[in-house]
Amino acid sequence: MNSWQFKYNQAAVSALYLHIPFCSQKCFYCDFSSWSTRQDDSRMKKYVNALKHQLDEAAQLGILATTKTVYMGGGTPSLLDQGAVDLAHHTSSITHPIEFSMEANPDSLSDELLASLSAGGVTRISLGVQSFNDNELKELGRIHSADLAYDRVLAAKESGYEVSVDLMCAIPEQTESSWEYTLSRFISLGVNHVSVYPLTIEDGTALAKQTQDKDIPWNVYDVQADRMQTASKMLQAAGFERYEVASYARNQKSCKHNKMYWTGESYLGLGTSAASMLTAFEYDALAKENAFLPSRPQDAIRVRLVVLDSPKKIAEGISLFSTEFDVEFLTYREAVAEDLMLHARLTELIAPALLDESEQVFGALTLQEVFDACVQDELLECVDAADSEIKASYRPTKKGWLLGNELYGRFWELR
Repeated sequence: MNSWQFKYNQAAVSALYLHIPFCSQKCFYCDFSSWSTRQDDSRMKKYVNALKHQLDEAAQLGILATTKTVYMGGGTPSLLDQGAVDLAHHTSSITHPIEFSMEANPDSLSDELLASLSAGGVTRISLGVQSFNDNELKELGRIHSADLAYDRVLAAKESGYEVSVDLMCAIPEQTESSWEYTLSRFISLGVNHVSVYPLTIEDGTALAKQTQDKDIPWNVYDVQADRMQTASKMLQAAGFERYEVASYARNQKSCKHNKMYWTGESYLGLGTSAASMLTAFEYDALAKENAFLPSRPQDAIRVRLVVLDSPKKIAEGISLFSTEFDVEFLTYREAVAEDLMLHARLTELIAPALLDESEQVFGALTLQEVFDACVQDELLECVDAADSEIKASYRPTKKGWLLGNELYGRFWELR
């Protein structure tokens, strides 16, 4: 069994995701599973207690025995205040992760919370800044100011956390000049990680309704591409390396949890709308206790699940063994095609073990035809190995990242 085949035979997940669906205010562009919630809403404490109970149940199954990373996302986990500390402490006592990330918004990340989170095991803070321009923040429905965002990033850094900042481009009011200013302000903070995203206007959001039937030149494809190219140029000049299509790091501080998603590692998601990717062994352990889960087909080696329970139902104390999921089963062939597709989000070469596995599943000739076509269309570049006994490998080009859906689709078609 090579190292990639081992990923399909794990009995415990490598990563854990906890979804917190509460926010002070719903941003205009947001289509995530989140709701505006008052600070004193009793559901938040009940929701945290329910997640703690579900963590205990997952631990009883043994599927958290090898968890290396934890990510608490949302929503706005920092809105939980000391509830976030309580949940983090409980999670860390079970999983002992090497990296524990928590998302936060500047308006709810107090000095007191920063002082308490590290005691709960949190090692990394991911701050939703989006822009260092007040007009742009207002257009997005963000409730923090640019100055507050800058201050809170510095506070998290000075408190000893690894800090990541989320920035958004191709947004209302943004110009090339204001985008360069946002990037410059970020660089001046001296933190080691940033994720940069073009705004996607999702159906059903407030922003979609505002822009319906209107000309939006600030969000067209060419503007998105130009903004991402500007970010790449400025960030790399400041010592950042792009390691994933939307993420940059310096000083070897890439997000370990995010890389789990792109390298075939299994993960468990708890909380409303949370997603999981489980091996057959992990799924069978959960399905044995959860009567709502269907039996796994014999040829399924990977299972994708999404929690269907509402925040209200979870806050009422629903057990992991009574949780309802949307379930998708993947065959061996589909899992390998998916791993190729996901790996193409990274800048690193496609792993030799994954290439070997792909050859065995799809056939060397078929696989080579796909790679050759992607190289010819400048979606991939071929990199010859220094050692003549090791096969050449491939990685996406800049065009491959900009036309990611085209590249991912070609790998997925191999299924």
